Amino acid sequence: MNDTQPKQQNPMTSILLNVIIPVAILSFLSKEKYLGPIWALVVGLAFPIGYGLHTLTKEKKTDFMSVIGIVSVSLTGVFGILKLPPEYVAIKEAAIPLIIGIVIVASLKTPFPLIKKILMTESLFDVPRLKQALKDKGTEAEFEKRLVGLTWGFASSMFLSSGLNYALAKIVLKSEPGSEAYTAELGKMTGLGHVVILIPCMIIMIWVMNKLFNTLTELTGEKLDDLLAAHHREKAKSEAKTQAD
Repeated sequence: MNDTQPKQQNPMTSILLNVIIPVAILSFLSKEKYLGPIWALVVGLAFPIGYGLHTLTKEKKTDFMSVIGIVSVSLTGVFGILKLPPEYVAIKEAAIPLIIGIVIVASLKTPFPLIKKILMTESLFDVPRLKQALKDKGTEAEFEKRLVGLTWGFASSMFLSSGLNYALAKIVLKSEPGSEAYTAELGKMTGLGHVVILIPCMIIMIWVMNKLFNTLTELTGEKLDDLLAAHHREKAKSEAKTQAD
């Protein structure tokens, strides 16, 4: 039996291509004797953009957060090449997570809440089993009600990111756009962003995911392991191996 499940992305590869390589290029190769500020910007940002496009193409489906990431990085490159004032970058850095947070909350008023698209993914959960368990227990309405609180929790991480992004950009970006120093500052902002911004937002996200796990186990009556997609895949492999033997 062939395993048709998509391979999980290596987190180290993601960190290398999205953070380490771009930061190194922007910080150290922006001197005129190397790539120069503009080409360092182009080459440095090509890595996260290329990785994002490769991931979307490989998985053959649109991932909301990946698309946002590609757009954000692309805009940073365009602003740098056009030598727009640092204020544009600061506003962009704040606007994207702010808009995401607003859209996520607003989607609660639609039949398709984005929180489900972001958190209730088939790569994390055995979604058919989860839905059936909620239906069997008659707790579908209660789950939808609790999803509102989880949505605000998730959106709060976006609002926090918006404020921190703006503050970081205003503090770090001081030099003339298009200069060697400005390109290096973009690299510094990218590197610091994954510490100053990612850590507090990750704390909120861990809290949200923990609440989600507790909610699902309570409302379905199932063990968490039985609801996870990884457990389902391992069980399917084991059964297939048993049948083959």
